[in-house]
Amino acid sequence: MKVLANDGLDQSGIDALTEKGFEVITAKVPQEFLVDYINEHQVRTLLVRSATQVRKDIIDSCPSLEIIGRGGVGMDNIDVDYAREKGIHVINTPAASSESVAELVFAHLFSGARFLQDSNRKMPLVGDTEFAGLKKAYAAGIELRGKTIGIVGMGRIGQEVARIALGLGMRVVAADNNVGRASIKVRFYNNQFINVDIETEPLQEVLKHSDFITLHVPAQKDGYMIGKNEFEIMKDGVAIVNCSRGGVIDEAALIEALDSGKVRFAGLDVFINEPTPSKEILTHSKISLTPHTGASTLEAQDRIGLSLADQISSILQIQ
Repeated sequence: MKVLANDGLDQSGIDALTEKGFEVITAKVPQEFLVDYINEHQVRTLLVRSATQVRKDIIDSCPSLEIIGRGGVGMDNIDVDYAREKGIHVINTPAASSESVAELVFAHLFSGARFLQDSNRKMPLVGDTEFAGLKKAYAAGIELRGKTIGIVGMGRIGQEVARIALGLGMRVVAADNNVGRASIKVRFYNNQFINVDIETEPLQEVLKHSDFITLHVPAQKDGYMIGKNEFEIMKDGVAIVNCSRGGVIDEAALIEALDSGKVRFAGLDVFINEPTPSKEILTHSKISLTPHTGASTLEAQDRIGLSLADQISSILQIQ
């Protein structure tokens, strides 16, 4: 029974599947050769991340496929409904990477709040000759504690962001059309915890009152969620982070808001033209950047691999 992990799979998942008798193939097959490869090797399970596209052509042309798995949360690179109509199981790992993505949100927030995205570029270049000038330029940092963070999208990742924010002493407000109230359990190292209930609000209210905004929503089909009009609603000096999907923010409007000072800084892990973001975005001094690595921690990859292995074994009834 062959499993093609076309975008890679953590060793923990490979080991778990191998122990059950699966042959795990981790060769990266180019998109245009994927159908031929699956058919030639009679692959029963195809595992992907965000790079490989699993559309109708693959689903129709590969009769051996029984399972399509996505290592992560979003499945916008898979024609999920069509695959299920064809009797193919479609699985993902929605809980495995929540903590990793949430921590990256705060990496961007702390970076922007203290100008790290710019100082890390300039210190190696002129830190030895312009130290005093750089010190003055980066002296107006801000703290997160006591500020209001607006979370747009209160799914698993949004709730994990809320836990961290509450632990930092931040006020949390949230918007989500599908979640009316979220009960957040904040656990501490000594097994103590507190429960905090967060009532969601209309998006415009969250945008209006937040010092920091973080987005955790699916890919948008009908235009941008955050564009010029939404930036105008926000506080002056707001900061915004997107670790969800490219295209949620209008990047041209973001640059305009950054240049005008309306937005203090931004943190981006995803981009409209991914994997070739615009030069204007990549070189902007007020944007903290990562190359879509929200779920890319050793711990998350371990959890993703084990979760996929468990689901595959269960579906194919391998004990």
